Amino acid sequence: MDKKVLVSLKLEDRHRDLLKEAAGGRADLIFKEGSPVTEEELQGVHGIIGNIGPDLVQKAPDLEWMQLNSAGMDAYVKPGVLPAGCILKNAVGAYGLTVSEHMLALTLALLRKLELYHIDQMNHSWADEGNVSCVEGSTVLVLGLGDIGGSYARKMKALGAYVIGVRHSEHPKPDYVDEQYLISDLDSLLGRADIIASALPSTPETRHLFHEERLKQIKPSAILINCGRGDLIESSVLARALKDKTLAGAAVDVTDPEPLPKEHELWELPNCIITPHVAGGFHLQETFERIIRIAAKNLDVWLSQE
Repeated sequence: MDKKVLVSLKLEDRHRDLLKEAAGGRADLIFKEGSPVTEEELQGVHGIIGNIGPDLVQKAPDLEWMQLNSAGMDAYVKPGVLPAGCILKNAVGAYGLTVSEHMLALTLALLRKLELYHIDQMNHSWADEGNVSCVEGSTVLVLGLGDIGGSYARKMKALGAYVIGVRHSEHPKPDYVDEQYLISDLDSLLGRADIIASALPSTPETRHLFHEERLKQIKPSAILINCGRGDLIESSVLARALKDKTLAGAAVDVTDPEPLPKEHELWELPNCIITPHVAGGFHLQETFERIIRIAAKNLDVWLSQE
């Protein structure tokens, strides 16, 4: 055993057994659970499984490989966080199921005005909130066609929507997308969409992608779903668009800033649904199971020097 791997996730015995099997005696697995990892414990560590804070990761000078339990990795790719040559793996493939179902739930809730009926319920008001919209026959613009966006696009296609996909780079068009474009084509697509759903990561290209001028290109009857990153649109900009009826409604699991301040006006808008960044995480057990399977596979690949 010439490699030392620290595992910071809280595991069951079956998870530990899976990682031990993947290591195959080629690494010493140190299972750190229940208390924070210290700087001393990172000395001589060659591999990490789990999202130890970036500031602490900088204290691991011998680190060669890191497996995150998140899909997002922007905090770890900043200069100086990882040693030169360190391999960074994220958990792409673990979150598509749970986040896409959350996006679907938010979409249906907005289209059926469930947020308004919830307010009525709290007020003990037996009221008819008027006409609703339908997924079937709608045009859905999906921003980001990775694991999460692709899973959402498949669900919307299965429900009868016309799906337009937007991605960062050229890829073959999957069969669950009717049309596919690059993010540089966004302005020509916004006016066609009844539903705009984002699973985009945070990058310099996507930060504040939806500014006030761009929002004016959207149909006033359209809704916006954001379960990617909050900095796609500033919360104050989104609030103005909803109040001005530039958008018919919005549902966000992520905000800018985040957490959303208690006094922010977005909380009070009846045509907005807010969830506190809970679409992912470990709320669904299958997500965690997928993370462990991904970590085990990547651990074996790394130790095999593939």
